Amino acid sequence: MTAAEPVNRFVFIGGLHRSGTTMLARHMAEHPAVSGFEGTGVPADEGQHLQTVWPKPSAAQQAGRFAFDPQAHLTEASPLITDAGRAQLLAEWTPHWDMSRLWLLEKSPPNLLMMRFLQAMFPGARFIAVLRHPVAVACATQKWSGSRPHDLIRHWVVAHERFAADAPYVDRLLVVRYEDLVAEPDRVMARVFGFLDLDDPHLGRDIGEGRNADNFLTDRAVRTGVNEHYFRSWDERRAGIARRVYLELVARTYERRINRFGYSIREPRRPPSDTVSLARRATVSVH
Repeated sequence: MTAAEPVNRFVFIGGLHRSGTTMLARHMAEHPAVSGFEGTGVPADEGQHLQTVWPKPSAAQQAGRFAFDPQAHLTEASPLITDAGRAQLLAEWTPHWDMSRLWLLEKSPPNLLMMRFLQAMFPGARFIAVLRHPVAVACATQKWSGSRPHDLIRHWVVAHERFAADAPYVDRLLVVRYEDLVAEPDRVMARVFGFLDLDDPHLGRDIGEGRNADNFLTDRAVRTGVNEHYFRSWDERRAGIARRVYLELVARTYERRINRFGYSIREPRRPPSDTVSLARRATVSVH
């Protein structure tokens, strides 16, 4: 037992790169009851870069590739789950948190495939997965990964199918769509804070005695059409018979598997469905 255990609670965010995990983490960390990582000096202030308990994917195997690495998928069966490992994680992360706050937040994209492991390390923790349209993720990630479009779409599918298989074993899980977060940020953040048993400070409640909301809250700008740039880029790839055939093959291969998560690669502008069909036992909310 550590001094942190009796009072602090843990919440972890996961989702593919360019899916909105950083945006969500920043909104959450504005709450006076939530502490996230900031100014750590590591990429995107991600906890994966601030620990030595598990092997993180190398820089070349991160965006658009990490789900292909078997070592990136960790469960409660991992031999890395030990009291010593947990103490080491807390020792490495605690300096970057404000331990006076109730909720301690850690965000890293590979958490999408590590929720069962982290749950075993931190019993009672809560988890948030962020989903974004696979075409937008693929187009936004390509400049980083250098992967071909079909590899990036396949990575999206593999990552989310693995997450879906794990979901029934995660006790406290919330799924958020990036599209909803940018279109209706207040509604989504109210749901996120409700998941943590907190009120949304943007609604003027639960901001803490002696605190002034104006001192720490930023505007949550409503944005629409955030994926449109990437959809146009995807459309432009269809110039020429060879490319059209290639992209049709990609769509034919992955459409049904992507439909399971409420999206369509054939009709990328179609609004995502309100529900995600995960495994039967999953306790998951997306709306």
